[in-house]
Amino acid sequence: MSTSIVPIAIREWAAMLRTPSGWIVIALYLLLSGIAVAVSIQPGLPASLRQFFGASHLILLVVAPAIAMRLMSEEFRAGTIEPLMAAPISDWSIILGKYLGGVLFLLTLLAPTLVYVALLEWLSAPDYGPILAGYLGLTLLGMLYIAVGLLISSLTRSTVVALLGTLFALMLIELAAGQGSAHVADPYDRILMALSVRTRLADFAKGVIDTAHIAFFLLTSAWFICLATVATETRRWR
Repeated sequence: MSTSIVPIAIREWAAMLRTPSGWIVIALYLLLSGIAVAVSIQPGLPASLRQFFGASHLILLVVAPAIAMRLMSEEFRAGTIEPLMAAPISDWSIILGKYLGGVLFLLTLLAPTLVYVALLEWLSAPDYGPILAGYLGLTLLGMLYIAVGLLISSLTRSTVVALLGTLFALMLIELAAGQGSAHVADPYDRILMALSVRTRLADFAKGVIDTAHIAFFLLTSAWFICLATVATETRRWR
């Protein structure tokens, strides 16, 4: 791994924490996820975070674009991409560093939700298998969404366009893979179902860690990262 990737990642992560928008994103996620947990914890119900993981899937549709929108767009808008690309750093290192910075912010976002686990432990004796699997699935989902947002962000100078473009792209993927499979014939329905993140997340929330699901999220994320690298390289030759 290039030695320049880690400094870029830390710089990007710290930049998100220095802006009000970064804290607004964290507060919004914690508020909405906290409501989901409060609703799910009721006398007589199993002690689990399954509803939290289900709600977080939908919340990340909005939160992930907000994380990824500035990864490259802000550099293009401010003009700071020129000295960065003029430095002896490969485009791959820039993109990967930016991506890892977004992932670090995602983990920072998820860290306070461990309070929910402590709350379950205080109230009852939860099964930690589905909880650990659920967090793994949620992290992989966020990584995929940030990779999509990174690609969109590398195509525009406007953070607003990057935000809306990523949101539209994620919603299109959700609708096509989730509901589109019911309206197409075999074998296309199976292809769309295989692209459905909702089905894969449901397995994680049940405590099922399938290596095929992990491979899907990692490989798909890597594909979008490669596309973002290509998009960035084309700017170098304009």
